[in-house]
Amino acid sequence: MLVLVAPGQGAQTPGFLTPWLDLPGAADRLGAWSDAIGLDLAHYGTEADADAIRDTAVAQPLLVAAGLLSAAALGDVSPGAVAGHSVGEITAAAFAGVLDDTAALTLVRKRGLAMAEAAAITETGMSALLGGDPEVTIPHLEKLGLTPANVNGAGQIVAAGTLEQLAALEADKPEGVRRVVALKVAGAFHTHHMAPAVDSLAKAAEELAPGDPKLTYVSNKDGQAVATGAEVLSRLVGQVANPVRWDLCMETFKELGVTALVEVCPGGTLTGLAKRALPGVATVALKTPDDLDAARALIAEHQN
Repeated sequence: MLVLVAPGQGAQTPGFLTPWLDLPGAADRLGAWSDAIGLDLAHYGTEADADAIRDTAVAQPLLVAAGLLSAAALGDVSPGAVAGHSVGEITAAAFAGVLDDTAALTLVRKRGLAMAEAAAITETGMSALLGGDPEVTIPHLEKLGLTPANVNGAGQIVAAGTLEQLAALEADKPEGVRRVVALKVAGAFHTHHMAPAVDSLAKAAEELAPGDPKLTYVSNKDGQAVATGAEVLSRLVGQVANPVRWDLCMETFKELGVTALVEVCPGGTLTGLAKRALPGVATVALKTPDDLDAARALIAEHQN
């Protein structure tokens, strides 16, 4: 059973879209999306520096566009389930037929702008904690006033809060945590700091007409499969201010009988988690078009 997954913010790197635009039709598709959302995706994906693509309002549509482009390059794919991490959930919603590509890009552009605006209210950020026991780590974070914003499984939790709170975490790591790594994001996503963005996103969602998922869509909220487009959209709205439970998504993959996982561009993060949490599951991360052949071979062997 094949699972197709899409990464979240922080996976982007300068120039990562450059080789993808050499594929037939890719530049035209990206240009049409850029016109639709008023953002030059080709510029940001090929020429912009790390600071420019760290901007939430840029990074989020760029990641969804990259996921859609790379998935299209795979050809005909029929995964047993789809899921995305954080903003990758919008990419996954497009994979499942809940939103068409333009609607997904329109929604994520509004999401990025709303979250950037919310992030500007207070200086906040996120840091990944590597190692440790969640039963020890989570109470320690809460004691410091931090939120366990991403519970990723495989020994990784991402803390979010003010820069002062994150500095206190650096000085006072939970027992068993090996490292604390600051992430390339511009705010405390999936926390109460993002509450102002929820209302903006709810208004944007009202303009959409979602379809019901044609594939099993696994939600970050609780790792459960969601049956209706309306519920997917509702969860996408609320999710910006609530923790990502990728650990529970991977538990659901296990229950569904996953044997292979392909992560769309810019892949790497979710396949890394899968290698630790889903031993025996074959994985391919799409980083450049050079990875397409390996992904197609895996898909042919494992898809339903």
